[in-house]
Amino acid sequence: QVQLVESGGGLVQAGGSLRLSCAASGFSFSSYAMAWFRRAPGKDREFAAAISVGDSTRYADSVKGRFTISRDNVKSTVYLQMNSLKPEDTAVYYCARAQGGGTYSPYINWGQGTQVTVSS
Repeated sequence: QVQLVESGGGLVQAGGSLRLSCAASGFSFSSYAMAWFRRAPGKDREFAAAISVGDSTRYADSVKGRFTISRDNVKSTVYLQMNSLKPEDTAVYYCARAQGGGTYSPYINWGQGTQVTVSS
């Protein structure tokens, strides 16, 4: 079955960096778009970044210019490099697999999440 396992979260000071990883298994990784979503305390889950099968990327305005999504089809892993972190980036970050190859495809599988906490 589809498994998505996130890692790399933690506590970091404002202005710092973290890299999240999501190891995927149970499906043909290179055939699907992948994304990162996040849920801040008391808020709904929101889109952060996505990458298509052709490596096209899409970002939420709130992270554009600071976050970079990438994928390694050999390792079946998607990454989220987060720089210039702000306290408002504090959230549980979730990896997701799309139903198709484009970044606007519906996301149908989710990981368990990894906590990112940014202190001021």
